[in-house]
Amino acid sequence: MTKILLLEDDLILSKEISNFLKANDMDCDCVFDGEVFFRQIKSNSYNLYLLDINVPKLNGLDVCNKIRVTDKNTPIIMISAYGDLNDKMDAFQLGGDDYLVKPFHLEELLIRIYSVLRRSSVPQLKENLIIVEDLEISPDTMIVKRAGNTIDLTQKEYQLLLLLAKAKGRVLSKQSISEQIWDVHFDTNLNTIEVYINFLRKKIDRNHEVKLIHTRPGFGYYLKADS
Repeated sequence: MTKILLLEDDLILSKEISNFLKANDMDCDCVFDGEVFFRQIKSNSYNLYLLDINVPKLNGLDVCNKIRVTDKNTPIIMISAYGDLNDKMDAFQLGGDDYLVKPFHLEELLIRIYSVLRRSSVPQLKENLIIVEDLEISPDTMIVKRAGNTIDLTQKEYQLLLLLAKAKGRVLSKQSISEQIWDVHFDTNLNTIEVYINFLRKKIDRNHEVKLIHTRPGFGYYLKADS
Protein backbone atom coordinates (compact mmCIF):
# COMPACT_ATOMS: atom_id res chain seq x y z
CA MET A 1 0.00 0.00 0.00
CA THR A 2 1.26 3.46 -0.89
CA LYS A 3 2.22 5.37 2.21
CA ILE A 4 2.00 9.18 2.13
CA LEU A 5 3.06 11.84 4.63
CA LEU A 6 1.01 15.04 4.44
CA LEU A 7 2.36 18.34 5.83
CA GLU A 8 -0.67 20.61 6.30
CA ASP A 9 -1.60 22.95 9.15
CA ASP A 10 -5.25 23.33 8.07
CA LEU A 11 -6.66 20.50 10.16
CA ILE A 12 -9.97 20.35 8.29
CA LEU A 13 -8.27 20.12 4.89
CA SER A 14 -5.72 17.69 6.28
CA LYS A 15 -8.41 15.34 7.49
CA GLU A 16 -10.32 15.68 4.22
CA ILE A 17 -7.26 14.76 2.15
CA SER A 18 -6.31 11.92 4.49
CA ASN A 19 -9.79 10.39 4.41
CA PHE A 20 -9.94 10.69 0.62
CA LEU A 21 -6.57 8.98 0.14
CA LYS A 22 -7.48 6.19 2.56
CA ALA A 23 -10.70 5.67 0.61
CA ASN A 24 -8.47 5.16 -2.42
CA ASP A 25 -6.36 2.45 -0.79
CA MET A 26 -3.52 4.70 0.36
CA ASP A 27 -2.15 5.14 3.85
CA CYS A 28 -1.78 8.79 4.89
CA ASP A 29 -0.16 10.24 8.01
CA CYS A 30 -0.61 13.94 8.77
CA VAL A 31 1.70 16.43 10.47
CA PHE A 32 1.12 20.14 10.98
CA ASP A 33 4.58 21.76 11.03
CA GLY A 34 7.99 21.26 9.48
CA GLU A 35 9.79 20.20 12.62
CA VAL A 36 7.24 17.50 13.41
CA PHE A 37 7.60 16.37 9.78
CA PHE A 38 11.28 15.48 10.24
CA ARG A 39 10.63 13.75 13.55
CA GLN A 40 8.00 11.66 11.76
CA ILE A 41 10.28 10.49 8.92
CA LYS A 42 13.00 9.46 11.37
CA SER A 43 10.93 6.49 12.44
CA ASN A 44 8.76 5.92 9.37
CA SER A 45 9.29 5.56 5.63
CA TYR A 46 6.99 6.93 2.94
CA ASN A 47 6.43 6.56 -0.79
CA LEU A 48 5.45 10.21 -1.31
CA TYR A 49 5.35 13.56 0.48
CA LEU A 50 2.58 16.17 0.17
CA LEU A 51 3.87 19.54 1.38
CA ASP A 52 1.88 22.68 2.03
CA ILE A 53 4.17 25.72 1.81
CA ASN A 54 2.71 28.03 4.43
CA VAL A 55 3.07 25.98 7.62
CA PRO A 56 4.58 26.83 11.04
CA LYS A 57 8.29 26.62 11.88
CA LEU A 58 9.97 25.10 8.80
CA ASN A 59 7.84 26.01 5.78
CA GLY A 60 7.15 23.59 2.95
CA LEU A 61 9.90 24.96 0.70
CA ASP A 62 12.51 24.62 3.45
CA VAL A 63 11.26 21.10 4.16
CA CYS A 64 11.53 20.21 0.45
CA ASN A 65 15.06 21.59 0.27
CA LYS A 66 16.13 19.71 3.39
CA ILE A 67 14.64 16.44 2.17
CA ARG A 68 16.60 16.66 -1.07
CA VAL A 69 19.92 16.95 0.76
CA THR A 70 19.70 13.27 1.66
CA ASP A 71 16.79 11.91 -0.38
CA LYS A 72 16.72 12.51 -4.13
CA ASN A 73 14.09 9.94 -4.98
CA THR A 74 10.94 10.13 -2.85
CA PRO A 75 8.37 12.10 -4.91
CA ILE A 76 7.24 15.47 -3.52
CA ILE A 77 4.05 17.29 -4.48
CA MET A 78 3.71 20.86 -3.24
CA ILE A 79 0.19 22.02 -2.39
CA SER A 80 -0.23 25.73 -1.83
CA ALA A 81 -2.51 28.72 -2.09
CA TYR A 82 0.41 30.51 -3.76
CA GLY A 83 -0.22 30.29 -7.49
CA ASP A 84 2.43 32.74 -8.70
CA LEU A 85 4.86 31.45 -11.30
CA ASN A 86 7.85 32.38 -9.12
CA ASP A 87 6.48 30.28 -6.27
CA LYS A 88 6.20 27.30 -8.60
CA MET A 89 9.71 27.84 -9.96
CA ASP A 90 11.10 27.97 -6.41
CA ALA A 91 9.37 24.69 -5.56
CA PHE A 92 10.67 22.87 -8.63
CA GLN A 93 14.20 24.26 -8.23
CA LEU A 94 14.29 22.97 -4.65
CA GLY A 95 13.36 19.47 -5.77
CA GLY A 96 9.56 19.35 -5.90
CA ASP A 97 8.12 17.00 -8.52
CA ASP A 98 4.72 18.63 -8.94
CA TYR A 99 2.77 21.67 -7.73
CA LEU A 100 -0.95 21.92 -7.07
CA VAL A 101 -2.65 25.24 -6.32
CA LYS A 102 -5.40 25.41 -3.70
CA PRO A 103 -8.29 25.03 -3.89
CA PHE A 104 -8.16 21.83 -5.92
CA HIS A 105 -10.35 18.84 -6.58
CA LEU A 106 -9.24 15.81 -4.61
CA GLU A 107 -9.58 13.73 -7.75
CA GLU A 108 -6.95 15.95 -9.40
CA LEU A 109 -4.64 15.41 -6.44
CA LEU A 110 -5.10 11.66 -6.87
CA ILE A 111 -4.19 11.92 -10.58
CA ARG A 112 -1.03 13.88 -9.70
CA ILE A 113 -0.09 11.28 -7.08
CA TYR A 114 -0.49 8.42 -9.55
CA SER A 115 1.56 10.37 -12.10
CA VAL A 116 4.59 11.10 -9.89
CA LEU A 117 4.54 7.58 -8.46
CA ARG A 118 4.53 6.15 -11.98
CA ARG A 119 7.47 8.35 -13.00
CA SER A 120 9.40 7.47 -9.86
CA SER A 121 8.99 3.74 -10.57
CA VAL A 122 10.62 4.06 -14.02
CA PRO A 123 14.28 3.07 -13.75
CA GLN A 124 16.42 6.17 -14.00
CA LEU A 125 20.06 6.51 -14.91
CA LYS A 126 21.50 6.95 -11.44
CA GLU A 127 24.28 9.40 -10.83
CA ASN A 128 27.35 7.79 -9.34
CA LEU A 129 27.53 9.47 -5.94
CA ILE A 130 29.67 8.88 -2.88
CA ILE A 131 27.79 10.07 0.21
CA VAL A 132 29.23 10.52 3.69
CA GLU A 133 26.75 12.08 6.10
CA ASP A 134 25.68 15.25 4.22
CA LEU A 135 28.76 15.29 1.97
CA GLU A 136 28.23 14.31 -1.67
CA ILE A 137 31.03 13.57 -4.12
CA SER A 138 30.23 12.95 -7.79
CA PRO A 139 33.15 11.17 -9.53
CA ASP A 140 31.25 11.65 -12.82
CA THR A 141 31.15 15.45 -12.64
CA MET A 142 33.86 16.05 -9.99
CA ILE A 143 31.33 18.20 -8.10
CA VAL A 144 31.46 18.17 -4.28
CA LYS A 145 28.57 19.37 -2.12
CA ARG A 146 28.01 19.56 1.60
CA ALA A 147 24.50 20.18 2.97
CA GLY A 148 23.48 20.93 -0.62
CA ASN A 149 26.10 23.67 -1.10
CA THR A 150 28.75 23.27 -3.80
CA ILE A 151 32.36 23.39 -2.57
CA ASP A 152 35.13 24.58 -4.87
CA LEU A 153 38.22 22.37 -4.64
CA THR A 154 41.51 22.36 -6.49
CA GLN A 155 42.41 19.22 -8.42
CA LYS A 156 44.70 17.91 -5.65
CA GLU A 157 42.16 18.70 -2.94
CA TYR A 158 39.50 16.82 -4.89
CA GLN A 159 41.79 13.83 -5.46
CA LEU A 160 42.67 13.70 -1.76
CA LEU A 161 39.02 13.95 -0.67
CA LEU A 162 37.97 11.26 -3.15
CA LEU A 163 40.76 8.95 -1.94
CA LEU A 164 39.66 9.36 1.69
CA ALA A 165 36.00 8.85 0.79
CA LYS A 166 36.68 5.66 -1.16
CA ALA A 167 38.53 4.27 1.85
CA LYS A 168 35.13 4.21 3.66
CA GLY A 169 36.43 5.15 7.09
CA ARG A 170 39.74 3.27 6.92
CA VAL A 171 42.83 5.15 8.06
CA LEU A 172 45.17 6.00 5.17
CA SER A 173 48.82 6.51 6.01
CA LYS A 174 50.73 9.48 4.70
CA GLN A 175 52.86 7.09 2.66
CA SER A 176 49.80 5.59 0.99
CA ILE A 177 48.32 9.03 0.26
CA SER A 178 51.61 10.29 -1.11
CA GLU A 179 52.01 7.34 -3.47
CA GLN A 180 48.44 7.54 -4.78
CA ILE A 181 48.05 11.31 -5.12
CA TRP A 182 51.55 12.70 -5.65
CA ASP A 183 53.15 9.56 -7.06
CA VAL A 184 56.47 10.34 -5.35
CA HIS A 185 58.33 9.14 -2.26
CA PHE A 186 56.68 9.74 1.11
CA ASP A 187 59.56 11.60 2.76
CA THR A 188 59.38 14.49 0.31
CA ASN A 189 55.66 15.12 0.88
CA LEU A 190 55.05 14.94 4.62
CA ASN A 191 54.37 18.64 4.96
CA THR A 192 52.50 18.82 1.68
CA ILE A 193 49.95 16.24 2.82
CA GLU A 194 49.41 18.03 6.12
CA VAL A 195 48.89 21.30 4.26
CA TYR A 196 46.31 19.78 1.92
CA ILE A 197 44.49 18.09 4.80
CA ASN A 198 44.20 21.51 6.44
CA PHE A 199 42.94 23.01 3.17
CA LEU A 200 40.24 20.32 3.02
CA ARG A 201 39.25 20.80 6.65
CA LYS A 202 38.68 24.50 6.06
CA LYS A 203 36.51 23.86 3.00
CA ILE A 204 34.68 20.71 4.11
CA ASP A 205 34.35 20.94 7.90
CA ARG A 206 34.87 24.52 9.08
CA ASN A 207 31.23 25.63 8.87
CA HIS A 208 29.70 22.37 10.08
CA GLU A 209 29.20 20.99 13.57
CA VAL A 210 29.82 17.41 12.46
CA LYS A 211 33.45 17.03 11.38
CA LEU A 212 34.26 14.47 8.70
CA ILE A 213 38.04 14.63 8.26
CA HIS A 214 39.97 13.13 11.15
CA THR A 215 43.56 12.39 12.17
CA ARG A 216 44.68 9.21 13.90
CA PRO A 217 47.99 10.29 15.45
CA GLY A 218 50.90 8.22 14.24
CA PHE A 219 48.80 6.41 11.63
CA GLY A 220 47.20 8.81 9.15
CA TYR A 221 43.88 10.30 8.10
CA TYR A 222 40.34 9.10 7.55
CA LEU A 223 36.97 10.46 6.52
CA LYS A 224 33.95 9.48 8.58
CA ALA A 225 31.00 11.09 10.32
CA ASP A 226 32.20 10.06 13.78
CA SER A 227 35.59 10.99 15.21
